[in-house]
Amino acid sequence: MTAKVAEKLGKKLDNVIITAGRRKTATASVFLTPGKGKFVVNQKPIDEYFSTEKEKAKWLKPFFVAGISNPEQAYGVEIKVFGSGKAGQVDAVSLAFAKALCKQMPELRPTLRKQGLLTRDSRMVERKKPYLRKARKAPQYSKR
Repeated sequence: MTAKVAEKLGKKLDNVIITAGRRKTATASVFLTPGKGKFVVNQKPIDEYFSTEKEKAKWLKPFFVAGISNPEQAYGVEIKVFGSGKAGQVDAVSLAFAKALCKQMPELRPTLRKQGLLTRDSRMVERKKPYLRKARKAPQYSKR
C-alpha cells in the first residue's frame, strides 16, 4: 500500500515514514522525513492551508505531546489530504502525524495513546431514511 502511494506521488521511500489518517470522509497521507524541511499540504504551506489558531493547535498537538516544540526544525513533511471539510481534514492530519511519530519512536505509543491521538474517531454522518426529512427528523404530525 505505502509503496503504491509513494510511487503514485513520485516519492522515494528511503528514510521516509508514510502514514495515513482518516476522519469523517477526509483522508490524509503524510510523508514524514527526518531533518529540517517544510510542512506542505496539497502544494501549499501548512500555515496557509490550516490558517486558524484552532487548526494549528490541532495539528501541532502530536508533536508537543512527543516533546518536539519546533517540528519544522526536526522534520520535512508533505501531506496529501482530500475529502470532507477543514475540520475533518485537520483531524485526519493529526492522526497521521501521531501514527508517523509512533512509527519513528515506538516508546511514544503509550503517551500518544493516553492523549487519545492514536484513536480514529469513527463518527460519520448518519444516512437519511425514507419518509423522513433528514436522518431522524420526521414530518410534523397532524391530528386532522
